[in-house]
Amino acid sequence: MIDYSLLVAVLLGIALLLLFILYFRIQAFLSLLMASIAVGLLAGMPPLQIIESVQVGMGSTLGFIAIVVGLGAMFGAILEHSGGVQALAAHILSKTGEKRASWALMATGFLVAIPVFFDVGFVILVPVVYALQKKTGKSLLLYGIPLLAGLAITHAFIPPTPGPVAVADILGADLGWVILAGVLAGIPAAIISGPVFGSYIAGKIQVATPDYIETKAELEELPSAGLIGALVGLPLVLILVNTLTNSPLATGLGISEELKNWLAFVGHPFIALIIANLFAWYLLGLRRGYSSKTMLDITTQSLAPAGIIILITGAGGVFKQILTETGAGKMLAEAMTDMGFSAMVFAFLTAAAIRIMQGSSTVAMITAAGMTASLLEGVVYSDMQKALMVISIASGASILSHVNDSGFWLVSRYFGLNEKQTFQSWTVMTTLIALSGFGMALLLNALI
Repeated sequence: MIDYSLLVAVLLGIALLLLFILYFRIQAFLSLLMASIAVGLLAGMPPLQIIESVQVGMGSTLGFIAIVVGLGAMFGAILEHSGGVQALAAHILSKTGEKRASWALMATGFLVAIPVFFDVGFVILVPVVYALQKKTGKSLLLYGIPLLAGLAITHAFIPPTPGPVAVADILGADLGWVILAGVLAGIPAAIISGPVFGSYIAGKIQVATPDYIETKAELEELPSAGLIGALVGLPLVLILVNTLTNSPLATGLGISEELKNWLAFVGHPFIALIIANLFAWYLLGLRRGYSSKTMLDITTQSLAPAGIIILITGAGGVFKQILTETGAGKMLAEAMTDMGFSAMVFAFLTAAAIRIMQGSSTVAMITAAGMTASLLEGVVYSDMQKALMVISIASGASILSHVNDSGFWLVSRYFGLNEKQTFQSWTVMTTLIALSGFGMALLLNALI
C-alpha cells in the first residue's frame, strides 16, 4: 500500500535538492543536509529525532569512507607527482605501437584512474594524445575518446575511487566484489565506448591539437612502469584475496582460520591502502630524492579535494538514514515491485535522472545510493548482487554528460571542440558507458 504522504515528502525533498543545487547554487553538502531534514519534517518525524538521524547517518557513513577516500587521495597524489602516470602510459604505448594506440590509451586510462582522480589523470595524459595526433595527422578524437572512456569507467566503477567506495558503503556491498563486478562490467563498456566509438567518431569529426594549449615539459627521469603497475595493483590484489578467501569459493582449500584472519586484516581496504601508501612514499618519494617535507606537502594538498567528497558522501548517508527511518524506503520498494521494476533498474534510473538534471556524477551516485539502500531494507541480496547494484548506480550516474557537468567543458577546452562536437563525442561516449555498463550488470545478475 502506497503512503502518498511519504511519497510526496520524498519527491519534494528531491525537488528541493535540485533547486538548491541548480538555482541557488548551494554547495552539494549543505543541499543534501537541508533536503534530508526537509524530507524528515514533511514525513512527520519529531524534530529531535531528525537531528539524531543526521548524526547517525553521517557517523555510520564516514567511519569507513573518510579513511578510504583520504588514503586513496594521498596514494594517487604520490603517483601523480612522481611521474608514474606518464611512465605507465609510455610503457603501454611502446608495447602496442601507433596502430593500436587507441587501445593502449584506453588501457592506460583504465589503470590510471584507479589511484588518480578523473580530471587529474586526464590533464596529465592529454599531452600523449596531442603527440600522437601531431605525429599521425589523424583526428584527436581517435586517441582522446579511448583515453576518456578508460578514465571515466574506472573512476565510476572500480574502488578505491571515491564514487564506488561511497556507494558500496551506503549499500553495504563488499569492496572486493565491487572491484570484480566493476572489472567485468567495465572492460566491455570501455571497449564499446572507447576504441570502437572513438574510431567511428574520429571519421566524422576531424579535429587537431588546439593552438592555445600549453603542455608541461616531460620529466627527465620517470619511475619504472613495472613498479607503478605493481603499486597500483597491490591494494586491489590484497582486497580481492581477502574477499575470495572468505567466500564460498575458498571452501575446501584447507585455509586455517588464523590465516583467514590475517588475510582479512591485510586485505581490509584500510590496511591495504596504508601498505600501498608506505611503499609509494618510500619507492616513489624518498628513494628518488624527494625530501620528507616535500612528500608531506604532496600528501597534505591531496586531502583538500578529498575532504569535499567525504562531506558530500556523509550527507548522502544522512539522506539514506532519513529515508529508512521514515519508512519511505520500504514504501518505495513496494511501489517499484508493484510496477514491475527491479531494484537494479530503480538504482540505474534514479542515478541517471539526478545526473541529467544536476550534472555531478558524485551527487547522483550518492543520492541514488541513499534511495536504493532504503529499498534493500529487509531483503536478502548476495554479495555479488549488491556489487552489481553499485555498478547499476555508477552506470546511471555516468549517462549523458552535458553543459551542467564540468567534465563537458574540460573536454571541450582541451580538445578544442565546439558545443555541438562535444555533444557528438563526449556526451555520446558517456551515454554508451552508462548503457553498456548497465547492460553488463543486468547480464551478470542473470547469470549468477
